[in-house]
Amino acid sequence: MQDFSLYFQLGWQHILDWQGYDHILFVIALCGTYTIADWKKVLILVTAFTVGHSVTLALSIFKVITVNTSLIEFLIPVTIVITALSNIVSKRQKPKAQRFKYTAALFFGLIHGLGFSNYLKSLLGKSSSITAELFAFNIGLEFGQVLIVAGILVISFFLIWIIKIKQWDYNFFLSSAIFGISFVMAAERFPALIT
Repeated sequence: MQDFSLYFQLGWQHILDWQGYDHILFVIALCGTYTIADWKKVLILVTAFTVGHSVTLALSIFKVITVNTSLIEFLIPVTIVITALSNIVSKRQKPKAQRFKYTAALFFGLIHGLGFSNYLKSLLGKSSSITAELFAFNIGLEFGQVLIVAGILVISFFLIWIIKIKQWDYNFFLSSAIFGISFVMAAERFPALIT
């Protein structure tokens, strides 16, 4: 049980670490265009992302797949750029656009899981029994992710319903800011791919 709490704590601390803010930006971009009234859509989006990154996190830890670290570190901000851009160009939520978001969240979760795995591998070292640690770390990641989602939904409620900012203006500002930050991040990481 002590190992569970340790890896659970490492999981949520990893996703909430401001030095690795790329995952925080992705979760904000993923759910930042929604309000508390859209909680079911947000739940499906977050679950799709969770399924994606849980699969590749496990596959990578168990050495079923290996991917170039520089490629993953570049692709993570690319997923954020695409998510933010889709938020900007889709002014109204349409059923087809929503299905695209669910599929993209699942696919992008696969990429982010490989990013999480690099961190977890460094923690595990040469440990032979890693299933419980993997599970605890993943639950910790999800706990941290839920905290981010809850915070963003509360902020959007406050800005849209209390301050009376138009939802589209809020979405556009948030997504544009995330787009700019993640585009710069991707540009900074691109040279590592060609060296």
